[in-house]
Amino acid sequence: MPLLPADLEATVGRALHEDLGDGDLLAELLPREDVTATVICREDGVLCGTAWFEQVYHQLDADVQCQWQATEGTLLHGGQEVCRLHGAAAAVLAGERTALNFMQLLSGTATLTRRYVEAVADTAVLVLDTRKTIPGLRAAQKYAVACAGGHNHRMGLYDKILLKENHLLLLGGVTAALQRVTECYGTDIATEVEDLAQLQQALAAGVRHVVLDNFSVEALRAAVQCNAGRACLEASGGITPDRAARIAQTGVDCISAGALTHSARSVDFSMRLLADQHG
Repeated sequence: MPLLPADLEATVGRALHEDLGDGDLLAELLPREDVTATVICREDGVLCGTAWFEQVYHQLDADVQCQWQATEGTLLHGGQEVCRLHGAAAAVLAGERTALNFMQLLSGTATLTRRYVEAVADTAVLVLDTRKTIPGLRAAQKYAVACAGGHNHRMGLYDKILLKENHLLLLGGVTAALQRVTECYGTDIATEVEDLAQLQQALAAGVRHVVLDNFSVEALRAAVQCNAGRACLEASGGITPDRAARIAQTGVDCISAGALTHSARSVDFSMRLLADQHG
């Protein structure tokens, strides 16, 4: 499993404050006794987000116990019990929505990522995420991608340079932009290109990572031949799981898909109290 994000605790704290504010208005009306609840997955999916789920209850009431019936990164089937909780009724119910929100979102990202990873499984191609994440949840979503066998692209604008279309426009085109940037940062940078002519300019400048933006399958094959192993080639732009296999066969090194984090459908989980609370 990948390392948990450093901002996990703070992220959960913000989410709880968003939902609870000054406190659950119904809490005082609930019985002051412990209850047991079960969490069920309603559909097939890859489990992800158990640490966020547990952190919700740790912050609400550290005495709430979470007993997992499935492990992070494994495939769940519809109707499968995932977890049982035992603790104070007010805490169990107060954390229900926030805990499930984290798990359903991250499991959705992991499930879609697994589809891409399986689509290219017969090749050496890596599946990469992008910066197209839900604001405030980037680290969590990138964890989910890695949890499902994908790989993380740069975290943000601060840890890797990637020249994109608008940068190239403002800096005078591929050659001029790369000359200026490499003078400051060397060749350990990446750039997007939109055609073979731009690819040749990037390679001539010694760029080690080139993003082939919205290339057709035929153009990708030509790009691989032109590159001849000089740079890491990343295919990007509207790549679906169905297209991923064909694209991987062109010989590119990696595929990036914003859909992993901006279009993943949440996995359906539900929490129910068990009928017999005194057994």
